[in-house]
Order: sequence, then C-alpha cells, then structure tokens
Amino acid sequence: MKTWQKIGIAVGGLVALGGIGWYSIYKSNQNVVSVQSGRVLRQDLTSLVTASGEIRPQNYTNVLGEGMGKITDIPVSEGDKVKRGDVLLHLENIQPGADVEAQQAQIDAATAGMKGAAANYDSAIATLAQRQSDLDKAKLDWQRSQMLFKEELISKQDYDASKASYASAVAAFSSAQAQLESSRAAREQARYTLGQARAVLAHQEDVLRKTTYRSPIDGIVSYIAVRVGENVVPGIQNASGSFLMTISDMSVVTAEVKVDETDITNVKEGQSADVTIDAIPDKIFKGHVSEVGELAILRTSGSAAMTETTANTQEARDFKVVITLDSPPSSLRPGLSVTAKIQTAQKQNVLTIPIQALAERTQKELDDAKHGTGSNVTLAASRNDADSPDKKEVQGVFLVRNGKAEFVPIQTGITGVTDIEVIGGLHEGDMIVTGSFKALRSLKPGATVKIDNSTPKIDETTNS
Repeated sequence: MKTWQKIGIAVGGLVALGGIGWYSIYKSNQNVVSVQSGRVLRQDLTSLVTASGEIRPQNYTNVLGEGMGKITDIPVSEGDKVKRGDVLLHLENIQPGADVEAQQAQIDAATAGMKGAAANYDSAIATLAQRQSDLDKAKLDWQRSQMLFKEELISKQDYDASKASYASAVAAFSSAQAQLESSRAAREQARYTLGQARAVLAHQEDVLRKTTYRSPIDGIVSYIAVRVGENVVPGIQNASGSFLMTISDMSVVTAEVKVDETDITNVKEGQSADVTIDAIPDKIFKGHVSEVGELAILRTSGSAAMTETTANTQEARDFKVVITLDSPPSSLRPGLSVTAKIQTAQKQNVLTIPIQALAERTQKELDDAKHGTGSNVTLAASRNDADSPDKKEVQGVFLVRNGKAEFVPIQTGITGVTDIEVIGGLHEGDMIVTGSFKALRSLKPGATVKIDNSTPKIDETTNS
C-alpha cells in the first residue's frame, strides 16, 4: 500500500471519529437550556409605589367674575407676591360710581325728611298735651256752670257758653290725637324710606366694589387668564363667572399624584415619600402622604368613575394621593411635574430574590414533570377547563440542583424596586434561575440547564 493511501485512510478515520464526537456532543447538548443564575440573598428591602403628578399649593383660590364690565387695569403680574386685600384688577366703574353718588343724595334727602317728620311728631305731642289741658279746664268750667245754673246764680246765656266751650275742647283734643297719629305714621314712613334708600345704597356700593378685585388670601399670582380691554361676565345659576386669575398660597406645598388602582391599597396616610421635580433635577425632596383619595378616577377622561357608565369597560383607574413636602423651596410654582416614590413598607435582613426570577406553572405541568410524562408543547387551556385545579397557576422559582432546573413554589412578601421578599420555600445561598426571560418563559421543571452569566450580546440587526 502506498504512503499516500495510508495517509488518506488515517485522515478519513480522524474525520469519522471527529464527526462521531461532534454528533455525540450535539445530542447531549440538544436538550440543555442556557440560563442565567443568581443567589438567594439576605438584605434590607423597601417597598415603593411610584406615581407621577404635579405641584399644587394646599390652599389656592380662583378669582372669578362677580360683576359685569370692561377691564381697565391689571396692576399685578404672574409671579407677584400679594397680601390679602391687595388690588388685583379694576373694571370700568363710571356708571356704578354715579349710581352710588345719586343714591347718597337720595339718602341725604330721606334723612332730612326723617328729621322733619320727627319734628312734626314732637310738635303733635306738644299740641295734644295743650289740648288735654284745655279740655281739663273746659270740663271743670262746665261742671261749675251746671251747679251755678241749678242754683240760678248764672244766666242761661253763660250756661250755654260754658257748655259750648267744653264741646269745643273735646273736639280740639280729638283733632290733636288724630294729628299725633298722622305725624307718627309720617315719621314711620320717613324711617322706612330712609331704610330703603340705605339698602339701595348698599346694593350700589356692592356693584361698585365688584369693579375692584382684591386678593382674598396671601400668596402669589400663579396665573392670569385675562387682559386689559376684555369684558368680564358674572356667574348666573349653574354657570360660573369669567375666570380671571389664580392666587396660590405656597406656604404649604403638596404634590398631587395619581396612584394605580393595583397599588392604592398599600398607600396610607403618614407614609414617607421621596419627591423629584423635573424642573429641579438631581435633587430629592422629602414629604409624607397627607391624603389618600377614596374615589377612582378614569385614566383617559380624568373624571370620577362613579359619574360615568363604566360597568362593561376595563378602563384603567387611578386614585389621587396628596403628598405634603416637608421643606419646599421658594422657587416652586404650581403645575411643575413631579415623580413620587412612596415607601409603603420596609423590612431589614430578609431573604430576597430578583423579581425577574419569579415564574408561574400550572399544577398539571408540575405533576407531569414529577411523573416524567411532560410534553415538549404546552397547550393553552380551554375556556371550560381554565378554572380546573390542574390549570391553577403556581408561583415559584427554578432552583439549580445537579445541573437541572427544579421548580420550587414560594411565598412572597413585600416588593422592592428590583427584588422581592421570600417568606418561605428557599434558603439563603440557594442558586436560582434569573434569566433570560425567553428561557424562563419556556423552561420546564426538571430540564437540564447550563449556567451562562456572561453579558448578552446586542443583536445589531435588531437595532438597525
């Protein structure tokens, strides 16, 4: 046999042996799943609820139109600090001012009439007293004349004169009484006229007052919605008046955020929170929860869920949570965007695992793996048997033992940013499968695994 033939046979044998080796390695690795691993650790854990919203003062007021007129002057600008009673805006006041002056003249006239009526009443009282005295004297003269006429000491003429004088005194007294009642009525009418004039003046002064708007609180002018020359319309019935401006008291500042309905049960008043403000980057402000809303708010419309028919919809809902800032900076303005991290729970030295390590498997999958009857294809549960005990989801993690992934049910506690507390089912130092997501999604209990904790390569074709 020639040399080159011997060499060919040797090379062919080596190739055959290499192929057999490669095939055996390929078959042995065909059912091996490459996974990432981690350890069960003991550490401090803080449960956070993250929500976004905006800065709002605890106390603010919207200045609305009370009277009708054209704006002639706005002596303040947005951002100005104002005290209670400071002038904010002027309306045209020529007609209201003239009405007040005219009505004041009416009051002066009514006051003079009141004084005249009171003087007439006092005069009528004096006249009545005089007529009473005249009546008493005429009565005595008439009684004396009767006695003297019986004794025939006076003439018939004197007797008749005395009788006439008494009758005249009675008539004069009655007339004085009537005059007194008339004077009293005139005085009361003058009093009512004066009161009515004063009421009209109060109304006219109120109309004039509503042409000058003053700040009802101490604060800053956070928003002005009108300009000089525009007309202001007052509110009628259920319609509010023209919106003029907003005054905000920034002495107590809050962050009003919206918390998802799945997290609201963990939020309580008094819990501490870290607030970040987009306008003030790289700085965290401390605060505490001061109010937790009781009514759900629809995420799309922003209205209360009870005010709309949503029984047949699955629209997401939020709840309003108010966080009071402990030491707000003076540069804050209403409406600034914020993000709040509310600390709902905190535990020290607890067992934790990465959140991404959690997996769910049906009871049937676990039973099949235990008896070695599992299938490589997981069929979706039908609508009729989805609630059966075999289809119940079991939460757990995959432990790595002797090169295999063993599914272990666990009980969890509070959830942190990246980790979750383990109450039972694992021990400190246990190796668990933490990724990848694709591997965890399809990993079956009892599968052979290979640990690969190298940094995943970025698929350039995906990013292009």
